[in-house]
Amino acid sequence: MANELKLVETRALIMRFGSVTAVDGISFSVDRGEVVGFLGPNGAGKSTTMKIIAGFLEPTSGSAFVAGHDSRKDPIAARQRLGYLPEGAPAYPDMTVADFLSFVSGLRGLSARQTNHRLAELVESIDLAEVWNRRIEALSKGYKRRVGIAMALVHDPDVLILDEPTDGLDPNQKHEMRSLIRTLAPSKAIIVSTHILEEVEAICTRAIVIARGRMLADSTPAQLLAAAPERDPSLQQLVKTTRLEDAFRQITLHQAGV
Repeated sequence: MANELKLVETRALIMRFGSVTAVDGISFSVDRGEVVGFLGPNGAGKSTTMKIIAGFLEPTSGSAFVAGHDSRKDPIAARQRLGYLPEGAPAYPDMTVADFLSFVSGLRGLSARQTNHRLAELVESIDLAEVWNRRIEALSKGYKRRVGIAMALVHDPDVLILDEPTDGLDPNQKHEMRSLIRTLAPSKAIIVSTHILEEVEAICTRAIVIARGRMLADSTPAQLLAAAPERDPSLQQLVKTTRLEDAFRQITLHQAGV
């Protein structure tokens, strides 16, 4: 609905580390039902922006809101509505998958009954049965990533922030993870940071491109493709075969002044 609360909103975010401006005036919002691909070169400010939204970093100026709660002024309420998978899917390596997710459920305030019900759902949807009683340190990178996804989803949050959610997964697992994200999308606002541009085309309703801390584009993947020939006239005759990778390179190289 038009008047529904924006589940994610950033207002003129600026983040400086000494003389370096990592995030430079970024503003955007994400509605329920949207999957936003967060794109940019390494060091563009993607992870910093996501950490600010998640409440792990306090911005130099500006504000970030999760379901109407200021992530700096009301961090507990904001985090209760948020599921966050940071890069690397950190976990306690000496715990089993079952023990770790039960522990996270307890931290999130779920009762024993709620925990049992929720973990049963996640075991099936994320395909963790094979490793359920294994120690996390013994898992493959792909399974560790799946455990991280389950950790982010355990309390069924309204907002999901996923940093490289398919990193380390094989092609079949990537397909399953993308299907899971599409299934979750109607009831949530999802931000996905990824370097896999085909993933943006496959699952995202919008793409936000940033470079050098500045937001350069915010549109659908199809609109980015359509705009690519306008940025580079030499591509006019190739418009039907232009890939999102080409559009991304043009936006980040030309507009960022590289």
